[in-house]
Amino acid sequence: MKARYTVALATLLLLAPVPLVTGAAPGGASPSDNPCIGPGSRELLCPDLRVGSAADLYIEQRGSGGYGYGHGVLLHAGNDIRSRGRGPMELRGRRYRRNWMRANQAIYRVGGGVQIFRTEAKLHFYSVGYEYGGSYWKVQDPLSMEVWSLDEHRRPLARVRQGPKVFYCFRDLERTRAMKRSPLRRVYPACNQDPGRKRVRLGTSVGWSDIYPSTYDRQWVNVSGLRGCFAFVMRVDPLNLLYEESERNNRSTRIIRLPYRDGPQHC
Repeated sequence: MKARYTVALATLLLLAPVPLVTGAAPGGASPSDNPCIGPGSRELLCPDLRVGSAADLYIEQRGSGGYGYGHGVLLHAGNDIRSRGRGPMELRGRRYRRNWMRANQAIYRVGGGVQIFRTEAKLHFYSVGYEYGGSYWKVQDPLSMEVWSLDEHRRPLARVRQGPKVFYCFRDLERTRAMKRSPLRRVYPACNQDPGRKRVRLGTSVGWSDIYPSTYDRQWVNVSGLRGCFAFVMRVDPLNLLYEESERNNRSTRIIRLPYRDGPQHC
């Protein structure tokens, strides 16, 4: 495929018949089953997802305390899911029951064309509330927001809390890095809001990011009762459902002190 693909080319490839490669999904596969690693991988423009550190943190005290869902001390954080591979991260969903689609991954080839790989990823027609625009077709489990304890070297030791948010779009929200094969304009727009769709396509282009502010729906972790130094960990594709050219750069860490206060952190 040419270094700079366009919306028209991507649309043409979407409509063209393509082979479906069956076999084990990434979640249950060995590294040798990943088409983006090993023999033949240089013929594919594989994606590589990364995630920025937790940003724009703030505390919200909701309710009278405790650990019930949405009550207590909620630490909000924004996230930045970055596409930095040789090709885009693209999923193609096909409905299998109401409000749910199975998603296969489209990986473009160096010489042109596209190859489809079966995955265990799913899409859900999910409501984020009227305040945030209603319902959208979103990817399940592309990112996890977590708080971890630290070892003596200030490295994440064990997960102690996890945020409730599990549904995200893949989209071209902002071009965050100029790099090879990064289109100047959006290829993947906002997530589809049609509940009647039988098929949808979601993705994030090379050099682009899907960013969610800390004020958005469920962008928090309940940190009630936690005191001391911890790591705020973001993990992209935490269940290893998607094919990437590297699985070693899917985590970001920010050291924080709880109870959280604005300003310098002393840990």
